[in-house]
Amino acid sequence: MFDAWWFVVALAVCGGITFGLRALPFVALKPLRDSKTVQRLSVWMPAGILAILAAVTFSDFASEPRTALWAALALAVTVGVHLGLGRRTLLSVGLGTATFVVLVNLF
Repeated sequence: MFDAWWFVVALAVCGGITFGLRALPFVALKPLRDSKTVQRLSVWMPAGILAILAAVTFSDFASEPRTALWAALALAVTVGVHLGLGRRTLLSVGLGTATFVVLVNLF
């Protein structure tokens, strides 16, 4: 059988690899913070996420008029919350998604 040191070494190697993989994005971000491309992406990414969400939702439900209506109402909620409450993407997408789920399941 394996002795205790083998398990300690295996655990240390696994822990080191896990720590390294979790630290890597933060190390990689440091030189990218001054990049003009990253700065542009940070401005346009929230609107892009909302556009993708709307496109996917409407393409999936375009054949059913009733569901398309619920999707349109949920999109209106998403856009309204996003523009009305300080452009908080997570809040607007969450409330829009919740609106859509409630409308589809209740009506």
